[in-house]
Amino acid sequence: MSRRFALSLAVIAAVLLALTISNIRYSPWTNTSARSVDQRGPLSEGERANIELFERVSPSVVQVAARSAAANPLAEDEGGGAGAASGTGFIWDNNGHVVTNNHVVQNGSEVAVRFASGEVAQAEIIGVAPNYDLAVLRIRSARKLPPPVALGSSSDLKVGQSAFAIGNPFGLDQSLTSGIISALKRRLPTSSGREIANVIQTDTAINPGNSGGPLLDSAGRLIGVNTAIISPSGSSAGIGFAIPADIVNRIVPELIKNGRVPTPGIGIVAASEAVSTRLGVEGVIVVRTAPGSPAERAGIRGVDFNSGALGDVIVQADGKPVHRLSDLTDQIEQVGAGKSIRISVKRGSQTRDLNIDIVDISRS
Repeated sequence: MSRRFALSLAVIAAVLLALTISNIRYSPWTNTSARSVDQRGPLSEGERANIELFERVSPSVVQVAARSAAANPLAEDEGGGAGAASGTGFIWDNNGHVVTNNHVVQNGSEVAVRFASGEVAQAEIIGVAPNYDLAVLRIRSARKLPPPVALGSSSDLKVGQSAFAIGNPFGLDQSLTSGIISALKRRLPTSSGREIANVIQTDTAINPGNSGGPLLDSAGRLIGVNTAIISPSGSSAGIGFAIPADIVNRIVPELIKNGRVPTPGIGIVAASEAVSTRLGVEGVIVVRTAPGSPAERAGIRGVDFNSGALGDVIVQADGKPVHRLSDLTDQIEQVGAGKSIRISVKRGSQTRDLNIDIVDISRS
Protein backbone atom coordinates (compact mmCIF):
# COMPACT_ATOMS: atom_id res chain seq x y z
CA MET A 1 0.00 0.00 0.00
CA SER A 2 2.82 2.40 0.89
CA ARG A 3 4.52 1.74 -2.48
CA ARG A 4 1.25 2.33 -4.36
CA PHE A 5 0.60 5.46 -2.35
CA ALA A 6 4.04 6.85 -3.10
CA LEU A 7 3.56 6.23 -6.82
CA SER A 8 0.23 8.07 -6.75
CA LEU A 9 1.80 11.04 -5.05
CA ALA A 10 4.53 11.15 -7.71
CA VAL A 11 1.97 11.15 -10.53
CA ILE A 12 -0.06 13.90 -8.86
CA ALA A 13 3.10 16.00 -8.36
CA ALA A 14 4.08 15.62 -12.04
CA VAL A 15 0.61 16.70 -13.18
CA LEU A 16 0.63 19.74 -10.90
CA LEU A 17 4.12 20.73 -12.15
CA ALA A 18 2.99 20.46 -15.81
CA LEU A 19 -0.08 22.58 -15.11
CA THR A 20 2.03 25.20 -13.37
CA ILE A 21 4.47 25.45 -16.32
CA SER A 22 1.55 25.58 -18.74
CA ASN A 23 -0.09 28.42 -16.84
CA ILE A 24 3.17 30.34 -16.74
CA ARG A 25 3.74 29.91 -20.51
CA TYR A 26 0.17 30.52 -21.66
CA SER A 27 -1.17 32.74 -18.91
CA PRO A 28 -3.80 35.17 -20.18
CA TRP A 29 -1.86 37.86 -18.32
CA THR A 30 1.31 37.24 -20.43
CA ASN A 31 2.27 40.29 -22.57
CA THR A 32 1.54 39.45 -26.25
CA SER A 33 1.85 42.96 -27.73
CA ALA A 34 4.58 43.89 -30.22
CA ARG A 35 7.94 44.78 -28.76
CA SER A 36 8.92 48.41 -28.62
CA VAL A 37 11.41 49.58 -31.21
CA ASP A 38 14.83 50.59 -29.97
CA GLN A 39 15.80 53.99 -31.27
CA ARG A 40 19.02 54.04 -33.26
CA GLY A 41 21.55 56.79 -33.32
CA PRO A 42 22.18 59.05 -36.30
CA LEU A 43 23.32 57.52 -39.60
CA SER A 44 27.04 57.46 -40.19
CA GLU A 45 28.59 60.02 -42.49
CA GLY A 46 29.26 57.32 -45.09
CA GLU A 47 25.66 56.09 -44.98
CA ARG A 48 24.31 59.60 -45.41
CA ALA A 49 26.62 60.18 -48.37
CA ASN A 50 25.49 56.94 -50.06
CA ILE A 51 21.82 57.77 -49.54
CA GLU A 52 22.26 61.30 -50.89
CA LEU A 53 24.13 60.01 -53.94
CA PHE A 54 21.41 57.48 -54.77
CA GLU A 55 18.53 59.89 -54.24
CA ARG A 56 20.20 62.53 -56.41
CA VAL A 57 21.36 60.33 -59.32
CA SER A 58 18.87 57.46 -59.54
CA PRO A 59 16.04 59.49 -61.15
CA SER A 60 18.40 60.07 -64.10
CA VAL A 61 19.04 56.33 -64.58
CA VAL A 62 16.60 54.47 -66.83
CA GLN A 63 15.89 50.92 -67.86
CA VAL A 64 16.40 50.30 -71.58
CA ALA A 65 14.37 47.63 -73.37
CA ALA A 66 15.05 46.83 -77.02
CA ARG A 67 13.61 44.19 -79.33
CA SER A 68 13.39 43.39 -82.99
CA ALA A 69 10.01 43.67 -84.67
CA ALA A 70 9.76 39.87 -84.92
CA ALA A 71 10.81 39.15 -81.32
CA ASN A 72 8.48 37.90 -78.64
CA PRO A 73 7.55 41.01 -76.60
CA LEU A 74 7.53 38.88 -73.45
CA ALA A 75 11.12 37.70 -73.98
CA GLU A 76 13.95 39.27 -72.08
CA ASP A 77 17.64 38.74 -72.73
CA GLU A 78 20.32 41.15 -71.49
CA GLY A 79 22.61 40.11 -74.30
CA GLY A 80 20.03 40.58 -77.00
CA GLY A 81 20.68 37.19 -78.57
CA ALA A 82 16.99 36.29 -78.76
CA GLY A 83 16.04 39.56 -80.41
CA ALA A 84 15.11 41.17 -77.10
CA ALA A 85 17.41 42.85 -74.59
CA SER A 86 17.18 44.72 -71.34
CA GLY A 87 19.85 46.98 -69.93
CA THR A 88 20.44 50.35 -68.33
CA GLY A 89 20.98 53.87 -69.61
CA PHE A 90 21.25 57.37 -68.19
CA ILE A 91 20.22 60.89 -69.15
CA TRP A 92 23.05 62.62 -71.00
CA ASP A 93 21.61 66.09 -71.65
CA ASN A 94 18.47 68.21 -71.50
CA ASN A 95 17.56 67.31 -75.09
CA GLY A 96 16.43 63.81 -74.16
CA HIS A 97 19.55 61.92 -75.17
CA VAL A 98 20.24 58.68 -73.30
CA VAL A 99 23.58 56.83 -73.28
CA THR A 100 23.71 53.04 -73.08
CA ASN A 101 25.76 50.13 -74.46
CA ASN A 102 25.67 49.25 -78.12
CA HIS A 103 25.22 45.56 -77.29
CA VAL A 104 21.98 46.36 -75.45
CA VAL A 105 20.31 47.85 -78.54
CA GLN A 106 22.25 46.36 -81.44
CA ASN A 107 19.55 43.84 -82.38
CA GLY A 108 16.60 46.10 -81.63
CA SER A 109 14.41 48.05 -84.00
CA GLU A 110 12.06 49.15 -81.22
CA VAL A 111 13.41 50.75 -78.05
CA ALA A 112 11.68 51.98 -74.90
CA VAL A 113 12.96 53.44 -71.66
CA ARG A 114 11.39 53.27 -68.24
CA PHE A 115 12.07 56.02 -65.70
CA ALA A 116 12.41 55.63 -61.95
CA SER A 117 8.89 57.08 -61.67
CA GLY A 118 7.56 54.13 -63.69
CA GLU A 119 6.79 56.22 -66.75
CA VAL A 120 7.61 54.48 -70.05
CA ALA A 121 8.62 56.42 -73.16
CA GLN A 122 9.54 55.33 -76.67
CA ALA A 123 13.04 56.11 -77.91
CA GLU A 124 14.97 55.96 -81.16
CA ILE A 125 18.57 55.00 -81.80
CA ILE A 126 20.40 57.98 -83.24
CA GLY A 127 23.95 56.66 -83.18
CA VAL A 128 26.06 53.61 -82.33
CA ALA A 129 29.77 53.04 -81.89
CA PRO A 130 30.38 49.26 -81.81
CA ASN A 131 34.14 49.77 -81.42
CA TYR A 132 33.46 51.45 -78.08
CA ASP A 133 30.26 49.55 -77.17
CA LEU A 134 28.35 52.83 -76.89
CA ALA A 135 24.98 53.92 -78.24
CA VAL A 136 22.90 57.08 -77.97
CA LEU A 137 19.11 57.11 -77.87
CA ARG A 138 16.70 60.01 -78.07
CA ILE A 139 13.49 59.95 -76.06
CA ARG A 140 10.54 60.75 -78.29
CA SER A 141 8.16 61.90 -75.60
CA ALA A 142 8.24 62.30 -71.86
CA ARG A 143 6.33 64.58 -69.56
CA LYS A 144 9.40 65.84 -67.71
CA LEU A 145 13.00 64.74 -68.05
CA PRO A 146 15.21 64.18 -65.01
CA PRO A 147 18.45 66.17 -64.94
CA PRO A 148 21.51 64.80 -66.75
CA VAL A 149 23.99 62.77 -64.72
CA ALA A 150 26.89 65.00 -63.66
CA LEU A 151 30.04 64.34 -65.69
CA GLY A 152 33.37 63.56 -64.09
CA SER A 153 36.77 62.67 -65.50
CA SER A 154 38.48 59.31 -65.72
CA SER A 155 41.98 60.72 -66.23
CA ASP A 156 42.66 61.29 -62.54
CA LEU A 157 41.13 58.10 -61.13
CA LYS A 158 43.11 56.17 -58.52
CA VAL A 159 43.02 52.46 -57.74
CA GLY A 160 41.29 52.04 -54.40
CA GLN A 161 38.88 54.96 -54.60
CA SER A 162 35.17 54.31 -54.15
CA ALA A 163 32.91 53.50 -57.08
CA PHE A 164 29.13 53.14 -57.29
CA ALA A 165 26.83 51.62 -59.91
CA ILE A 166 23.11 52.24 -60.38
CA GLY A 167 21.25 49.96 -62.75
CA ASN A 168 18.78 47.20 -63.38
CA PRO A 169 20.51 43.86 -62.64
CA PHE A 170 18.33 40.94 -63.70
CA GLY A 171 15.53 43.43 -64.36
CA LEU A 172 15.52 44.65 -60.74
CA ASP A 173 15.39 48.37 -61.33
CA GLN A 174 17.07 51.14 -59.35
CA SER A 175 19.67 48.97 -57.63
CA LEU A 176 22.72 50.58 -56.02
CA THR A 177 25.98 48.68 -55.56
CA SER A 178 29.31 49.95 -54.31
CA GLY A 179 32.93 48.94 -54.33
CA ILE A 180 36.29 50.31 -55.38
CA ILE A 181 38.24 50.86 -58.55
CA SER A 182 40.32 47.70 -58.77
CA ALA A 183 42.55 48.52 -61.75
CA LEU A 184 43.02 51.00 -64.59
CA LYS A 185 44.23 50.81 -68.19
CA ARG A 186 42.61 47.45 -68.89
CA ARG A 187 41.96 46.38 -72.49
CA LEU A 188 38.50 45.09 -73.34
CA PRO A 189 37.61 43.35 -76.64
CA THR A 190 34.33 44.41 -78.27
CA SER A 191 31.98 42.53 -80.57
CA SER A 192 33.44 44.48 -83.50
CA GLY A 193 36.85 42.88 -82.96
CA ARG A 194 38.51 46.05 -81.67
CA GLU A 195 39.80 46.58 -78.16
CA ILE A 196 38.80 49.50 -75.95
CA ALA A 197 41.86 50.90 -74.19
CA ASN A 198 42.15 52.33 -70.68
CA VAL A 199 39.06 50.49 -69.44
CA ILE A 200 38.22 50.77 -65.73
CA GLN A 201 38.08 47.57 -63.67
CA THR A 202 35.92 47.58 -60.55
CA ASP A 203 34.70 45.13 -57.94
CA THR A 204 31.41 47.03 -57.72
CA ALA A 205 28.76 44.38 -58.39
CA ILE A 206 27.79 44.51 -62.08
CA ASN A 207 25.36 41.87 -63.32
CA PRO A 208 23.38 41.24 -66.51
CA GLY A 209 21.03 44.21 -66.82
CA ASN A 210 23.61 46.71 -65.50
CA SER A 211 25.07 47.14 -69.00
CA GLY A 212 24.97 50.76 -70.13
CA GLY A 213 24.50 52.14 -66.62
CA PRO A 214 26.67 54.74 -64.95
CA LEU A 215 29.73 54.05 -62.83
CA LEU A 216 29.97 56.95 -60.38
CA ASP A 217 32.56 58.41 -58.05
CA SER A 218 31.72 59.35 -54.46
CA ALA A 219 30.56 62.78 -55.64
CA GLY A 220 27.94 61.15 -57.87
CA ARG A 221 29.74 62.10 -61.10
CA LEU A 222 29.96 59.82 -64.12
CA ILE A 223 33.39 58.20 -64.37
CA GLY A 224 32.46 55.32 -66.67
CA VAL A 225 29.75 53.34 -68.46
CA ASN A 226 29.39 49.77 -67.18
CA THR A 227 29.77 47.34 -70.03
CA ALA A 228 30.96 43.83 -69.10
CA ILE A 229 31.86 41.32 -66.44
CA ILE A 230 34.20 38.35 -66.29
CA SER A 231 32.37 35.45 -64.68
CA PRO A 232 32.01 31.75 -65.56
CA SER A 233 28.55 31.77 -63.95
CA GLY A 234 27.36 34.93 -65.69
CA SER A 235 26.91 36.72 -62.36
CA SER A 236 29.14 39.24 -60.65
CA ALA A 237 32.42 37.76 -59.48
CA GLY A 238 34.02 41.04 -58.49
CA ILE A 239 35.52 41.79 -61.91
CA GLY A 240 33.51 44.34 -63.86
CA PHE A 241 34.54 46.79 -66.54
CA ALA A 242 33.46 50.30 -67.48
CA ILE A 243 34.23 52.50 -70.49
CA PRO A 244 36.08 55.57 -69.16
CA ALA A 245 34.14 58.84 -68.98
CA ASP A 246 36.78 60.68 -71.03
CA ILE A 247 36.17 58.30 -73.95
CA VAL A 248 32.40 58.59 -73.47
CA ASN A 249 32.62 62.39 -73.51
CA ARG A 250 34.49 62.25 -76.81
CA ILE A 251 32.33 59.63 -78.53
CA VAL A 252 28.80 60.65 -77.48
CA PRO A 253 28.84 64.18 -79.00
CA GLU A 254 30.02 62.63 -82.30
CA LEU A 255 27.15 60.14 -82.22
CA ILE A 256 24.62 62.89 -81.49
CA LYS A 257 25.99 65.00 -84.34
CA ASN A 258 26.76 62.39 -87.01
CA GLY A 259 25.22 59.09 -85.88
CA ARG A 260 28.60 57.40 -86.05
CA VAL A 261 32.16 58.00 -84.94
CA PRO A 262 35.34 57.45 -86.92
CA THR A 263 37.82 54.88 -85.64
CA PRO A 264 41.28 56.41 -86.10
CA GLY A 265 44.11 54.03 -86.87
CA ILE A 266 47.22 53.46 -88.97
CA GLY A 267 46.45 49.91 -90.09
CA ILE A 268 48.51 47.54 -87.97
CA VAL A 269 47.83 44.29 -86.13
CA ALA A 270 49.72 44.28 -82.84
CA ALA A 271 50.90 41.40 -80.65
CA SER A 272 49.41 41.03 -77.21
CA GLU A 273 51.12 42.38 -74.11
CA ALA A 274 51.69 38.80 -72.97
CA VAL A 275 53.75 38.08 -76.10
CA SER A 276 55.76 41.28 -75.62
CA THR A 277 56.44 40.34 -71.99
CA ARG A 278 57.56 36.81 -72.90
CA LEU A 279 59.96 38.20 -75.49
CA GLY A 280 61.23 40.91 -73.15
CA VAL A 281 60.16 43.65 -75.55
CA GLU A 282 58.95 47.03 -74.36
CA GLY A 283 56.68 48.63 -76.92
CA VAL A 284 54.09 47.49 -79.45
CA ILE A 285 55.21 44.58 -81.63
CA VAL A 286 53.80 44.91 -85.14
CA VAL A 287 52.57 41.50 -86.28
CA ARG A 288 51.50 42.69 -89.72
CA THR A 289 50.22 45.71 -91.58
CA ALA A 290 46.91 45.93 -93.43
CA PRO A 291 47.27 45.98 -97.23
CA GLY A 292 47.21 49.53 -98.55
CA SER A 293 47.22 51.00 -95.05
CA PRO A 294 49.22 54.08 -94.02
CA ALA A 295 51.50 51.81 -91.99
CA GLU A 296 52.29 49.70 -95.05
CA ARG A 297 52.88 52.79 -97.19
CA ALA A 298 55.25 54.17 -94.54
CA GLY A 299 57.33 50.98 -94.73
CA ILE A 300 56.49 49.51 -91.32
CA ARG A 301 57.41 45.84 -91.28
CA GLY A 302 55.65 43.07 -89.40
CA VAL A 303 56.88 39.71 -88.09
CA ASP A 304 58.60 37.37 -90.55
CA PHE A 305 56.61 34.19 -89.94
CA ASN A 306 59.06 32.07 -91.96
CA SER A 307 62.01 32.89 -89.74
CA GLY A 308 60.13 34.07 -86.66
CA ALA A 309 62.14 37.28 -86.65
CA LEU A 310 60.57 40.43 -85.27
CA GLY A 311 59.99 43.35 -87.55
CA ASP A 312 59.23 46.81 -86.15
CA VAL A 313 58.40 47.68 -82.55
CA ILE A 314 56.62 50.99 -81.98
CA VAL A 315 58.24 52.71 -79.00
CA GLN A 316 56.98 56.29 -79.26
CA ALA A 317 53.95 58.17 -80.63
CA ASP A 318 53.52 61.94 -80.87
CA GLY A 319 56.56 62.39 -78.63
CA LYS A 320 55.21 60.16 -75.85
CA PRO A 321 56.57 56.72 -74.89
CA VAL A 322 54.62 53.65 -75.97
CA HIS A 323 54.75 50.75 -73.53
CA ARG A 324 51.55 48.97 -74.58
CA LEU A 325 48.90 49.13 -77.29
CA SER A 326 46.64 51.40 -75.23
CA ASP A 327 49.42 54.03 -75.17
CA LEU A 328 49.53 53.99 -78.96
CA THR A 329 45.77 54.02 -79.51
CA ASP A 330 45.39 56.85 -76.99
CA GLN A 331 47.76 59.07 -78.92
CA ILE A 332 46.25 58.15 -82.29
CA GLU A 333 42.74 58.92 -81.04
CA GLN A 334 43.82 62.23 -79.55
CA VAL A 335 45.35 63.34 -82.86
CA GLY A 336 42.33 62.06 -84.82
CA ALA A 337 41.59 60.75 -88.29
CA GLY A 338 42.60 62.93 -91.21
CA LYS A 339 45.84 64.07 -89.58
CA SER A 340 49.31 62.55 -89.30
CA ILE A 341 51.27 61.35 -86.30
CA ARG A 342 54.98 60.97 -85.70
CA ILE A 343 55.85 57.37 -84.80
CA SER A 344 59.19 56.05 -83.56
CA VAL A 345 59.87 52.42 -84.51
CA LYS A 346 62.70 50.17 -83.44
CA ARG A 347 63.99 47.51 -85.83
CA GLY A 348 66.85 45.52 -84.35
CA SER A 349 69.21 48.06 -82.85
CA GLN A 350 68.10 50.92 -85.09
CA THR A 351 65.36 53.44 -84.28
CA ARG A 352 63.76 55.69 -86.88
CA ASP A 353 60.96 58.28 -86.91
CA LEU A 354 58.07 58.15 -89.38
CA ASN A 355 55.18 60.49 -90.15
CA ILE A 356 52.12 58.29 -90.71
CA ASP A 357 48.65 59.34 -91.79
CA ILE A 358 45.74 58.49 -89.51
CA VAL A 359 42.66 57.18 -91.30
CA ASP A 360 39.19 56.04 -90.33
CA ILE A 361 39.75 52.29 -90.23
CA SER A 362 36.05 51.60 -89.62
CA ARG A 363 35.44 52.37 -93.29
CA SER A 364 38.04 49.86 -94.50
